[in-house]
Amino acid sequence: MTDHLPQEDLPSPNTAAGASSLDEACAARRTADGRLFARLIAARDLRGEMALLGIAERELHRLFKRHFTSDATPPRIPGLPATLPSPAHQHFVDMLTALLLKHASQSVNEDDARCLAAIIAHACLRPDHLWRDLGLSGRDDVTSMLERFFPTLVTRNSTNLRWKKFLALELALATGTEPGPAPGCPGCEDFGYCFPRAI
Repeated sequence: MTDHLPQEDLPSPNTAAGASSLDEACAARRTADGRLFARLIAARDLRGEMALLGIAERELHRLFKRHFTSDATPPRIPGLPATLPSPAHQHFVDMLTALLLKHASQSVNEDDARCLAAIIAHACLRPDHLWRDLGLSGRDDVTSMLERFFPTLVTRNSTNLRWKKFLALELALATGTEPGPAPGCPGCEDFGYCFPRAI
């Protein structure tokens, strides 16, 4: 992954009560992957959405050991609200996670790829552009992240579709189902642009 993900854009989890200083913890390691995961985790933490991050507490602790300093404390993952995700949404998440992993680069840590696939799939439940759902700075950040971790999937986006729409389309093609929006797409400001026939 390129290093153009600006570290100053990482929202400081210190602004959330009880959150750990992920930006400082990953700065000590100075790795692009560490900065990426810090941003993804901090975005959920600041929104109070750690239950929807997509990875279990044990996986989060292991991720911290791989990327952050020993004194960094992972945010607590509360129990998932009973109403989220719905069974249909959970199926989408499971299938998209599996699809992403089929395209995982052999040059990245396998556990990191699993965590990131789950985080991306869960982010598709949010009602916004994927880069905002993930807490990144723009579409280019999503492209760089996908190129680093799931490069063969990126090459399939030859028509430059928006990433959430593209992922939903690829999942439909892989499962032989009717193409349609990701669960979070209907709440996005550009839903009518991406899916004009759905409104």
